Amino acid sequence: MRITHIGHSCLLVETGGARILTDPGAFAEGFEDLTGLDAIVVTHQHMDHLDTERLPALLAGNPQAQVLAEPETAALLSKAGVGVQTLVLEEPVAIGEAVLTPVGGVHAEIHADIPLIGNMGLRIGAPGDITMLHPGDSYGALPTGIDLLALPLNAPWAKFSETLNFVRAIAPGRLFPIHDGLLQPAGRAVYLRNLAGLLPEGAQMIDLAGAGATEV
Repeated sequence: MRITHIGHSCLLVETGGARILTDPGAFAEGFEDLTGLDAIVVTHQHMDHLDTERLPALLAGNPQAQVLAEPETAALLSKAGVGVQTLVLEEPVAIGEAVLTPVGGVHAEIHADIPLIGNMGLRIGAPGDITMLHPGDSYGALPTGIDLLALPLNAPWAKFSETLNFVRAIAPGRLFPIHDGLLQPAGRAVYLRNLAGLLPEGAQMIDLAGAGATEV
């Protein structure tokens, strides 16, 4: 598997001969210039995961790409004239030899006064390759057999104890931080330092921010 962390929750995942882009949101720079994508997948409708202003340029450069999204987001995209496939919870989708399985279903609570929306995490794998989890904005889904976890590091809906407990529950061999667009470098370093000292035994943290395409 090869991963490019484009920014925040936007990842280019290459596995099983497929190029899969996740969450092209407002905090990610340059995704609209990508070409050769097989799928564009959106975990939920928030602007940091779906930049509707730059989406048309991305779609124009990738007319062959499947667009997949959780149900509420798919309805919004369809209303805007985008051809989109609605993800179904736990129903695998084949993209080349890669398999994407939606997990979860509900965004984490930000506050009781803010209505909950849909969120589908993405379990991505291919024969002979590792399996990765991109949870979107939730620590609720705990699929097994995850080799690599894309870990939301900071959010209005998360606190550090929940982040760490999520890592321990998933127990991945490796993890890397995502969803860090609200953090300044010094603050991000504090999160990573605190996390590194409390990981499950055997877990390794890697940092793909700014690293370009990386074989994992």
